[in-house]
Amino acid sequence: MVFKRRDKLTPLQWLGQLLWPKKGWARAAQYLKHRLHRLPDTPEKIARGVFAGVFCVFTPFYGLHFVLAFILAKIMRGNVVAALLATFVGNPLTYVPIGVISLKMGHLILGTEFDHHQERSFVGKSYDALDDLQRNFFALFTDRDADWTGLGRFFHEVFLPYLVGGIVPGLIAGLVAYYVTLPMIAAYQLRRRRKLKAKLEDRRQKAKIKDAPLDKVTHKP
Repeated sequence: MVFKRRDKLTPLQWLGQLLWPKKGWARAAQYLKHRLHRLPDTPEKIARGVFAGVFCVFTPFYGLHFVLAFILAKIMRGNVVAALLATFVGNPLTYVPIGVISLKMGHLILGTEFDHHQERSFVGKSYDALDDLQRNFFALFTDRDADWTGLGRFFHEVFLPYLVGGIVPGLIAGLVAYYVTLPMIAAYQLRRRRKLKAKLEDRRQKAKIKDAPLDKVTHKP
């Protein structure tokens, strides 16, 4: 199994590993590269899976990137495991620049603007949206009036621009990942096939020598 661990982590340890892997993000990247190399599929399908995973990281559906990558990889007939692995491009070190780029691009495309001078910041607007969802859920069972002001502001100023703006950088990043991964996986698989072929040939030669009559493999004086 790709994601199976020998030592099970507690929820707190798992969260810590998610924010900062035990051996750092550079080592984690090397591990993902190794896993991609070892996937039993064609380079084209693996590269398509990587494209799907990287592209989905640029969507605002946090917590659902795995699901989206799975669906997109299926649609593209790419390798699903490669897509899931590629979603780790999105991590605490990259989510901030990804979010900033996507938001700015989205507001540029939509002709809108995120007003940083309003009393509510990005975090504040996100909190207001969650608060609206919670309050309006309970309003269904009480006489309290539903108020969607915070959720509406979040949708128009954050979610929609992020969704629209993430398409262009997501496509660019996905295509770069695809064209980098494709020759890398192809070269690795070719090199591995050659090594396996050489080992098999070596075993055959040893088997021939072992099974050959003694007078044919030794020189008589």
